[in-house]
Amino acid sequence: MSYCSEVKSGLFTVKRRACCHEAYCYGLMLFGRSFSIRRIAYQTGNGDLARHYAEVLHKVFGADVKIKEGGKVRPTYTAEVETEADRLKIMASYDYGMNEDVIAEDVFRRDCCVAAFLRGAFLACGSISDPAREYRVDFLVKTERLAKEFCAFLAGKGFSFTVAARGKAFVLYTKSSSQIEDFLTLIGASDVTLDMMNTKIYKSVKNKTNRLRNCDDANISKSVEASIRQRRAIEYLEKTGLLFSLPEELTQAAMLRKENPDATLKELCSLSRERLTVSGLNHRLAAILEIYEEVKK
Repeated sequence: MSYCSEVKSGLFTVKRRACCHEAYCYGLMLFGRSFSIRRIAYQTGNGDLARHYAEVLHKVFGADVKIKEGGKVRPTYTAEVETEADRLKIMASYDYGMNEDVIAEDVFRRDCCVAAFLRGAFLACGSISDPAREYRVDFLVKTERLAKEFCAFLAGKGFSFTVAARGKAFVLYTKSSSQIEDFLTLIGASDVTLDMMNTKIYKSVKNKTNRLRNCDDANISKSVEASIRQRRAIEYLEKTGLLFSLPEELTQAAMLRKENPDATLKELCSLSRERLTVSGLNHRLAAILEIYEEVKK
């Protein structure tokens, strides 16, 4: 089962208040395949979702919903209210004119009804990516007018979605993790929200660890390269008899590096008989390199 399917399965069991039944069904039907007096139907590749659609409409309206399975490569399930009598019964349950491209807000009696409607809409046409890969929630909407209506509706509830054409349909999407968390919490998927927040923390810690590791690796590489250059200069100056003609502090620094080729500057300072700072030792070794460069010219 995909991550999105698992999230949707969890939403099946979210309890609804009596006032929310119509709003929940409205979200399921409005964003389904068709919602009109001529046809009320929903099509999906998720058999559990098709059965949930049928069960909810039967429980709330007493409608007889048939499920047909098709598809040669991938299974497709179509849940449809087949009789005109049942379709009229459903339409009669609403006291406002029905339009497939318009969201009729008269059905939202309370804030909880809005949450139920959005939960139904998400089940009908929404999808969510696994946060381990990316943060994204989509709604695939059948018409441009409904897509813009829904985008404005979401904006009124504090959610910012972008609308884009996808074939003959339109998609609303957001990649904001905080927006997704708030939306999931609103529609009743608080467990998913907590899992997503934990994933964010894990990814943040992992990224920080990788950055620190990369930084450490870079610093180690620089230290090794510097040590090689210093030892090459010291060896050359020693062979040419110039090393011990240098000022005493430079000679001592050179011998300290020669005797401890793999040590860091901090470790060399701790091994020195005299008190040395990392900056001071680095300055002396740099002076040796300058002398070496001058002699080599």
